[in-house]
Amino acid sequence: MNDIRRSILWVVFGFAMVLIWDKWQIHNGKPATFFPTAAPPAATVPAQTGGTGAAAGQGSLPQAAAPAAAGAVPGTDAPAPAAANTRHVVRTDVMALTFQSEGGALVGAQLLKHAQATGGKDREVQTPFTLFQQEGNRTYVAQTGLIGGSFPTHKTPMTLVGGPAALADGQDTLQVRFESAEVGGVQLVTTYTLTRGAYDVEVTHEVRNRGGAPVKPQLYRQLVRDGSTVESETPFYSTFTGPAVYTTEQKFQKIEFKNVASDKAGFQREATDGYVAMVQHYFASAWLGEAGEARENFVRKVADNLFSVGTISNLPEIAPGQSHTAKARLFVGPQDEKVLERLAPGLELVKDYGWLTILAKPLYWLLEKIHGYVNNWGWAIVLLVVLIKAAFYWLNASAYRSMAKMKAINPRIMEMRERLKDSPQLMQQEMMKMYREEKVNPLGGCFPILVQIPVFIALYWVLLSSVEMRNAPWLAWITDLSSPDPFYLLPLVMAVTTMIQTALNPLPPDPLQAKLMWFMPLIFSVMFFFFPSGLVLYWITNNILTIAQQAHINHRMGVPLKFNMPKFK
Repeated sequence: MNDIRRSILWVVFGFAMVLIWDKWQIHNGKPATFFPTAAPPAATVPAQTGGTGAAAGQGSLPQAAAPAAAGAVPGTDAPAPAAANTRHVVRTDVMALTFQSEGGALVGAQLLKHAQATGGKDREVQTPFTLFQQEGNRTYVAQTGLIGGSFPTHKTPMTLVGGPAALADGQDTLQVRFESAEVGGVQLVTTYTLTRGAYDVEVTHEVRNRGGAPVKPQLYRQLVRDGSTVESETPFYSTFTGPAVYTTEQKFQKIEFKNVASDKAGFQREATDGYVAMVQHYFASAWLGEAGEARENFVRKVADNLFSVGTISNLPEIAPGQSHTAKARLFVGPQDEKVLERLAPGLELVKDYGWLTILAKPLYWLLEKIHGYVNNWGWAIVLLVVLIKAAFYWLNASAYRSMAKMKAINPRIMEMRERLKDSPQLMQQEMMKMYREEKVNPLGGCFPILVQIPVFIALYWVLLSSVEMRNAPWLAWITDLSSPDPFYLLPLVMAVTTMIQTALNPLPPDPLQAKLMWFMPLIFSVMFFFFPSGLVLYWITNNILTIAQQAHINHRMGVPLKFNMPKFK
């Protein structure tokens, strides 16, 4: 029984190592070793050059604009010559958007309030963060068009109609309007309305029937991105990058690029609400359709390492000389939780907390409230950990009292194990008798700690996912809480405090187990050398408070505070 508590802790530690190895495999593009993802229910994924579901047979979805997609596109005219495909840059106070005349597509987006570099190198945002781009082997764009016949698509040349290039002082909105020529008797007019201080753009499509017969086209909106991961990922932790679909019925559905490529993508196709998105660490883009608009969601592989997610909406029949207008919003920006919650139901879920969202969201809310008072994210992290430790004070006190009792009788247990090592049954009986006499529960120090593990894992994901940590300084040399400590001082402090915390615990009776237990701080220290400073800061704060409370409990119970070191010789 004396080893049960240690055994449980070792099981937890071993399980953590398994999860870390699994993440390493996934990060390097290999299948999960221990927890392979079950194949989702069979579903038809849109073909590279075709539509899906209701769209099939009525028109083919054109290929995304990319270097690999040269030549004629099914269902459209040939792409415009390179000289005619001009680009137009439009600026607001928070974004610089680049549109191209081919299809009126959005092919560039710089976020003026967010720096491209991390590590505190560009806190003044001299170089804005680039989200959308179409250069070299990097592609991340938003495209729209019509299918269901020979209609204008994102490959059709369009003309920019007037409009200023930037928001003027005192101006709150700015419109960018593209008009296509007639294709199949249909003209498409796409209008982007940008708003001061906003990362969502209203996109209006006006479909004009200039021909002599009724038409019933379908409108598609899509986000196209290459499958490369973001620079902020490391081999020691990874965040989700890829398409996502949200509906009221099925909620937030992440789709791995590898599942799209292997035709194993599972998500809700038919919907009348929700959104489609491309998600990456700290930033996202999403098409937000109008509520009640029937749509078909699709995800497909467009070309080698190029993927798209989007929607197809059926438009009503348009008589000759008539027109129809459809509206949607395009979000391109940071994963600011408050902003996302205001824009659309469920949009805040692109900031992915994983399976502990129910705990992570209240923790983020509390962290943000604390930041409102201290105006420093580093001190907000410290104070949040203090509040969490205070909330669990009595639970921790129970665990530390149990550990103190175990520590007090540990010499007697060690002596008894040595004396009765040849009589395991008698040793077990004597050990149980000693536990009863001393009123010691070997598991008393384990369960209170296990209860708190989900809370601290949730806090880990809050700090890892929050864009507010990018280039947020704490003090002195810590100029970016989302980047590793440049001088590795915080990881060293974390290693020391973890070792002190380990030394204050009673040694396991088994000498080999006692030695192995000291490898835990070393393993975690190596990992944390590459972790964001904010995460290391939270762990250090937790360690220091744990040591202080443990020392206080030991002092009150009259148990001498001493370091218990195993014999390594």
